[in-house]
Amino acid sequence: MAKRTCEQCGGPMPIMARAHAVTCSPRCRKARSRKSRTIPAELTSRPRWVRRTSSKVPVALDGTVASSTDPATWSRYRAAAASTAGAGLGFVLDGDGVVCLDLDHAVDDQGDALPWAQRILDTAGPTWVERSVSGEGLHVWGTGVLPRGRRITVDGGGSVELYGDGRYIAVTADTWGGTPPRLGDLRHVIDSLL
Repeated sequence: MAKRTCEQCGGPMPIMARAHAVTCSPRCRKARSRKSRTIPAELTSRPRWVRRTSSKVPVALDGTVASSTDPATWSRYRAAAASTAGAGLGFVLDGDGVVCLDLDHAVDDQGDALPWAQRILDTAGPTWVERSVSGEGLHVWGTGVLPRGRRITVDGGGSVELYGDGRYIAVTADTWGGTPPRLGDLRHVIDSLL
């Protein structure tokens, strides 16, 4: 078994660390949390934010049900982040070129990307990736053209949902593996998956 290292300081993980732990101590966990919770400006500058319930139902800032197709139920990032409605944030995709590739069950028990998911991440290049709400999936954010959403199975048994319009994505802001807080061009990834 390969030795695991802390994602924050690079030091060795404690022998008794939980399988999904990525930091070696509370100090490193706190430092990583501060550093890794940066949402790209390409998303925070758009007024397409909603809140979400723990079961991922989109809600407006007043707690009423929001819609991924009704801009009247969306808000600016600062207002959504300050709101206490629901359990977290969500971002609405409206066909303007922002896309999200949702890699389901892409992370193993040690916190590493599964081989099929790692191939997609390698192909995507420098773009923002976050862990999903479950902690087992990854959201690859970027730009591209995707007229309608699709769910596909990739070699290696993985499942990927591709969205660009008429959907919202639950945002955790839990940045994956030091990816940059910016949106890269994912057209080549989308083409290779489709």
